[in-house]
Amino acid sequence: MLVLERAATVGGGTRSAELTLPGYVHDVCSAIHPLMVASPFMRRLPLAEHGLDLIHPDLPLAHPLDDGTAVALERSVEATAASIGGDDGGAYMSLMGPLVRDADRLVSDLLGGVAPPRHPIALARFGRHALRSAVGLAGSTFRDERAAALFAGCAGHSMLALDRLASASFGLVLGMLGHAVGWPMARGGSQAIADALASHLRSLGGEIRTSSPVESMADLPPARAVLLDLSPRQVVRLAGHRLPGRYRRALGRYRYGPGVFKLDWALDGPIPWTAPDARRAGTLHLGGTLTEVAAAEAAVAGGREPERPFVLLAQQTPADPSRAPAGKHTAWAYCHVPNGSEADMTKRIECQVERFAPGFRDLVLARSAMGPADVEAHNPNYVGGDINGGIQDLRQLFTRPVARVVPYATPARDIYICSSSTPPGGAVHGMCGHLAARAALRRSLEGSVTRRAGGPARKQG
Repeated sequence: MLVLERAATVGGGTRSAELTLPGYVHDVCSAIHPLMVASPFMRRLPLAEHGLDLIHPDLPLAHPLDDGTAVALERSVEATAASIGGDDGGAYMSLMGPLVRDADRLVSDLLGGVAPPRHPIALARFGRHALRSAVGLAGSTFRDERAAALFAGCAGHSMLALDRLASASFGLVLGMLGHAVGWPMARGGSQAIADALASHLRSLGGEIRTSSPVESMADLPPARAVLLDLSPRQVVRLAGHRLPGRYRRALGRYRYGPGVFKLDWALDGPIPWTAPDARRAGTLHLGGTLTEVAAAEAAVAGGREPERPFVLLAQQTPADPSRAPAGKHTAWAYCHVPNGSEADMTKRIECQVERFAPGFRDLVLARSAMGPADVEAHNPNYVGGDINGGIQDLRQLFTRPVARVVPYATPARDIYICSSSTPPGGAVHGMCGHLAARAALRRSLEGSVTRRAGGPARKQG
């Protein structure tokens, strides 16, 4: 197996670099990895033998509020319900408890691509809530702000307006994973995940060539199967001449979602959160109430940059001090913006951090800012800054990149698509590549059987 990587290092969206000052290691894109731990494919790989060490912070997630407290998503559903308090604590347990008990079954089906579900009863229980909007589900389940805010922050990862159908599914899945497997980070940076995968591949006899851009199919050596880790736009540019016009036009109609504006900070000390629980968390959702988070995401969906954005923040150094010089810290954050936005969101993001951590700005030694154009320049699959490889709404969740029985296989029998623009979509879980490889093997074996069964006739013909 030969892997050709355009960049000087492997990793794509799973890279780390000194983006601010020497000695401060930042995750260039992905930072927190619940789906990696849950993935049926990734958890079978011996990555610890290749140097990967996953760290679980004391608290997977905290959602600060203006009263100086934070809602804590603990590993225990019961402890999380206690953090919520009141009748909503019981409602949270009723909503999330069954999902956590079914977590293995649900992950198997939700990450299984377009295959028939192996656990239809568990999936039906999940779907009863998941197909709703996040606003609708939270409004009918919770009475007070705390639980609704926690759920809104998790659902905000969908990059959809929270009144859209199926936006609730992201909140349910991420909450479930927080309890079932945690929200870990990789010691030393997310690059460690890519490096461990590369080491494992080489141990199996695979070859990786970095700094090897592919400008056309002619640049590739002869192969029975070519798997393209590319978004539809790049697939058309590279291999469009090999694809039928109808399929090529369908790829051209593929829809990309909102982009991101990302900041990384080198800090002189830990972030001074007002809420004690916020100091324990690896991930924080900054946006206040459900109403505020929904308003921010509605603005983005409507093509506007929100004045008070919903900010997703990771603070790695309290759990992993190897990422900064002694006594110093790093932090990573982004907000959603319209696809291709040119707005500088630095001040708006930092205002949201300062809102819940007064004195934060005084700790900033240096910052790195990446708008959608910078994000796309780093990884061309992130078209317009879309880190999910395409909008993940009901219409395009399982029909990405084109509605086909086997979405990874193109009409060209040797060309497959294995990027996050195929099911099950974005995140570090490896399932897009795993399912694309299985499709390639299946088609290759079918072809071998056909040739063996009709070989002489074919030769005569």
